[in-house]
Amino acid sequence: MGTDKKTGDPDERLSYEQARAELASVVERLEAGGTSLEESLALWERGERLAEVCQRWLDGARERIDATRRAREDSVTS
Repeated sequence: MGTDKKTGDPDERLSYEQARAELASVVERLEAGGTSLEESLALWERGERLAEVCQRWLDGARERIDATRRAREDSVTS
């Protein structure tokens, strides 16, 4: 995810840390209550998008770790 910025979606330019911090803020606002139904739904939708960004970063990190492990194992067995 880190290098794939083909879409014009500004969320795609968020770092993992930025997306996670904003997601935490959204969760806090939802838990605090006091918002209208419409605002709560908008916050929920924003949270879903931010969670997807975070998941893509985590998936990318996992892929890099797995690739590094495979390369190391291949060099040991060769």
